[in-house]
Amino acid sequence: MCKTVLVVGGGLAGSEAAYYLASRGIPTTLVDMKPKKFTPAHESESFGELVCSNSLKSNDIYANACGLLKEEMRRLGSMVIEAADATRVPAGAALAVDREQFSAYITEKLKNCPNLTIRSEEVLRLPELDSEGDRYAIIATGPLTSDALSEDIRSKTGGNLHFYDASAPIVSAESIDVDAAFTGDRYGKGTGDYINCPMTKEEYYAFVDALLAAERAHLHEFEKGDIFEGCMPVEVMASRGRDTLRFGTLKPVGLVDGNGNRPYAVLQLRKENEAGTAYNLVGFQTNLKFSEQKRVFSMIPALKNAEFLRYGVMHRNTYIQAPSVLNRDFSVKNNRRLYFAGQITGVEGYVESAASGLLAAIHIADEILGREKHAFDNRTVCGALETHISTPTKDFQPMNANFGILAPLDTRIKDKKERYKALATRALATISR
Repeated sequence: MCKTVLVVGGGLAGSEAAYYLASRGIPTTLVDMKPKKFTPAHESESFGELVCSNSLKSNDIYANACGLLKEEMRRLGSMVIEAADATRVPAGAALAVDREQFSAYITEKLKNCPNLTIRSEEVLRLPELDSEGDRYAIIATGPLTSDALSEDIRSKTGGNLHFYDASAPIVSAESIDVDAAFTGDRYGKGTGDYINCPMTKEEYYAFVDALLAAERAHLHEFEKGDIFEGCMPVEVMASRGRDTLRFGTLKPVGLVDGNGNRPYAVLQLRKENEAGTAYNLVGFQTNLKFSEQKRVFSMIPALKNAEFLRYGVMHRNTYIQAPSVLNRDFSVKNNRRLYFAGQITGVEGYVESAASGLLAAIHIADEILGREKHAFDNRTVCGALETHISTPTKDFQPMNANFGILAPLDTRIKDKKERYKALATRALATISR
């Protein structure tokens, strides 16, 4: 009997997994509830929709672990990274994309992929799979998994957790006061793609005070839980101290204006699309009411007349207690035919989510095609993420790619730049093997 795979969820992880499997001759079905039903954060009917930032973070292989992860994925045949490279927009050292073109690219690849069937329907419960049968499934429904499926996953795996996620506003490019801003990347790296909105000391503290006093959007009781550090709303960060933003999201380090001066604080704006007609407020995830976002963020001089194309939103995210549920290859411990992938596993970030879908698909393909099994160890970012989701810990939390999760080098290198370069060189040699 022919072995088949069901992939549930058409986000980055599901799209990546479905394409990898189908393009290697494995009959695959991709099921997503769009366009019949949408989550509170989704708007597009396309696959691989980006709901928060349009940046996939740094593309620097030797200085940033997420940049290294992208290169590992390229060498493993990632369709998502191929899509990102094809639809990128200028963003200095970061890999940012035109989000509509990016999703359209992924959707076109999936729709034209042989051996792939696409269905639009909501999956309400985990599929029944015989642990010795010919059917496999990957659940890649993401952090906004529907209530019915969430409840079924919770009842069958136990220990589901909830945490908040927040996205930043987007403003019209033509509404930015360029006379009150300057372009440039930190330390002169890149091609001057960011618009920098400086603030004086007086302007900064007035902004912080207004931010702290602003009214936040109401959250339902079932949505209340822990806030993941990497998606911390700007008003929550400000509540930790009046100077917190000046040493974090609004830090002026590495930025100099046209007069050669370093501002007291700086908000960076990054292109949201290839045409450069929209910019997002970098690091300004928020849960303020829309009217308050308009009032408070317009206090930044360069945004005094800003037209908000999209306000920031905050929504529930869900992930499982992966170490108690999953094996290293993303399969479920009590059923080796059932896999999870994406942010629901406890990897955090666009690239990390896509990577988990790619890895789960590779492991399934190894088994179905009778290939030698790929073993990713902690010398690679891929392997380190597999270790994270499968290693028992008292307080399991979502994890981004970072050099700290890689296996240490045999020789100690004090200089961080050289150490990261050595870790990346070793990782690429390992992934190539």
